[in-house]
Amino acid sequence: MNASDRIERKILLQARPAQVWAALSEAEQFGRWFGVALQGQHFIPGQRVRGAVTYPGYEHLTWDVQVEQMLPEELFSFRWHPYAIDPTHDYSAEPTTLVRFDLQEHAGGTLLRVTETGFDGIPAERRLKAFRMNSRGWDEQMSNIENYLQQEW
Repeated sequence: MNASDRIERKILLQARPAQVWAALSEAEQFGRWFGVALQGQHFIPGQRVRGAVTYPGYEHLTWDVQVEQMLPEELFSFRWHPYAIDPTHDYSAEPTTLVRFDLQEHAGGTLLRVTETGFDGIPAERRLKAFRMNSRGWDEQMSNIENYLQQEW
């Protein structure tokens, strides 16, 4: 796997694994820190979840993922079309990337690792931009979940 195929971020959160798991696995909580309206929805492996993006500047978009795996307090993963921001473009024929959130108890907190893989399958004309934008996006989302957990607990 090339370095250009994988984004990885990790953060040590001052929260118990159960708290981090709730922020990831409960759709409404996830939406609050991630910037998506997911009221009344649930993450269930094998099912698709869609919601209006609430992140400033991206409100015209719909967040659309296919939930893959949910192992309580260990792993949450989904597939999506990375940086799918053109509402006039049909991304459905393109391959998706896999986003994994891995949790590990760590010295009074939780080590959260986010990995997104599969960029090598994205069409060449979109690949680099999608990789760069999602790379920046994950930096921001790590801060968002940390701030969310500090406020909630």
